[in-house]
Amino acid sequence: MSRDILPDTLDADVIVVGAGPVGLTTGCALRHHGVDCLVLEARTEGRAYSRANNLWARPQELLAGVGLRDALAERAYPIRLVNFFMNGTQTTPIPIDDVASPYPKVLYSGQDVIETTLAETYEGRGGRIERGCKVVAVAQDADGVTITTRRGEEGPDGRLRCRYLVAADGAKSTLRPQLDLDFEPERFEGRMNRQVDAKLSWRRSLEPDQLWFFYYERGFCGVMPVWGGYHRLFFLADDADVPDRDPTLDEVQAVARAVTGDETLTLTDPQWLTHSRFQYGVSPAYARGRVFLAGDAGHLSLPIGGQGMNAGLHDAVEIAWRLAMTLRGQATPVLLDSYDVERGGEHARLSEQQAKGFRRTVYRGPLTDAALGLATKVVPGLGALLQGTDDLQQLSVRYPTSPLSEDHLQGLSHLLQRGPKPGERAPEAEVTQDGRTTSLFPFFYNPDGRTTGWALLCFDGGASEAGASLRAAVEAVAPWNWVRPRLVLAGPLLNGADVPVLSDLDGKAHGAYGLEGQPAIVLIRPDGHIAFRATPDRTDHLAAYCGRIFGPRGVPAASSS
Repeated sequence: MSRDILPDTLDADVIVVGAGPVGLTTGCALRHHGVDCLVLEARTEGRAYSRANNLWARPQELLAGVGLRDALAERAYPIRLVNFFMNGTQTTPIPIDDVASPYPKVLYSGQDVIETTLAETYEGRGGRIERGCKVVAVAQDADGVTITTRRGEEGPDGRLRCRYLVAADGAKSTLRPQLDLDFEPERFEGRMNRQVDAKLSWRRSLEPDQLWFFYYERGFCGVMPVWGGYHRLFFLADDADVPDRDPTLDEVQAVARAVTGDETLTLTDPQWLTHSRFQYGVSPAYARGRVFLAGDAGHLSLPIGGQGMNAGLHDAVEIAWRLAMTLRGQATPVLLDSYDVERGGEHARLSEQQAKGFRRTVYRGPLTDAALGLATKVVPGLGALLQGTDDLQQLSVRYPTSPLSEDHLQGLSHLLQRGPKPGERAPEAEVTQDGRTTSLFPFFYNPDGRTTGWALLCFDGGASEAGASLRAAVEAVAPWNWVRPRLVLAGPLLNGADVPVLSDLDGKAHGAYGLEGQPAIVLIRPDGHIAFRATPDRTDHLAAYCGRIFGPRGVPAASSS
């Protein structure tokens, strides 16, 4: 909905509170979908230094889907390798880019750089930011949300009104307690993190294409690039005899030399010296009426692989397309309700996973270290095990219990041919179109220019007799013109269906979806997750699903772009 046709009582369709990476990504994604949006930020200036600073593969895919990834990549270092050392002995290095994604290399930048890039993009898309504006109260009714704002400590209160509100105002969120969504964090005792962003000189490589992690007695150290030729060094360790204050540069340098075994290591020109302790927790819900939590506003994340900001970027993209479809009248309440189920559940899972990995990393004793020292030569990916997950790239994020996930593929053949199920990320696969090599992703992110379009992949299973049922599936979704069918054909060409035809004669796409020899229809959501699977002869299941999620009939084509 454009700004000039908003009712006088509304200041925006959606207000986002917080102009950090998650809030700005939410704003950018909403503008990508054409939603009128206002971002409020209590700070008057952007952040002057880096905090969170990396982007994994799956968040990059989501950011690409809303047109943000490339601009961020221009100001980031692509990482190909992760090196791990256990008490001075190197474990098997992990090639971090060995994943099935168009964006396999993790990007390392800086939160200040990320915020600047996102703010420029958001304003370039016509988004509005008001800085120095703190939200002090929120009230909801059946039609919208009214917030009370304040400028400065004693500034006059103001009122703003919107249809929906996204709270992305960080771990110290002022909105979360007002929504009765606060939580008591669990603390890790006896451990402290000391950290510096500085210029680094040492005997190992300074090329910003790899990371270095060192497990040492009662501690864990990381060395990683930060945009602009800087490096970040952190030390998660026992706090015994460690002053409870920010460290000096000399103190950090001395520890770094001992931990890395490099007596020449030198740190200069520090941008940021800090110390912190550890606590974690998750809000009991990620939605309350017309208000939604995103990023740190809903969780306290542990510093394990930079997963916190990346999980928040999932939140930003996920809430934006749901709000856009809802505002366009293209969705039933089920769609917005699914955000809490999916993202709240995923944050709870991630928090538990991180806590286990954190305990393994910083509460190791002599016996554990001795066992791990023996294992360094025989356990591939030991570092990933210690970190709590073998999927730092977040490609395995899935929503099997979501109300948007529905599966009608049954029988022994589908059990034997294990393919991704509803709720899981739809895999990429090579196909051809008109003699050109291409892939599936361009056909279900923004399909046919529809930013909230859903892609219906119609697999023929190599069977010529599947044609009639695939045509019927195409017809079944016609009332919802944001559902865009694509024929994926391992068999003969199919005539009479005016939709894109993707040739899969070598069966790569069928194989990626576990559908060799099996005709099927697979519905893909705007975020690239599978929503629905069925055999193509059961178009009644497909029509019923669309009716449940989108409503009984579609809206005019003019309002679906």
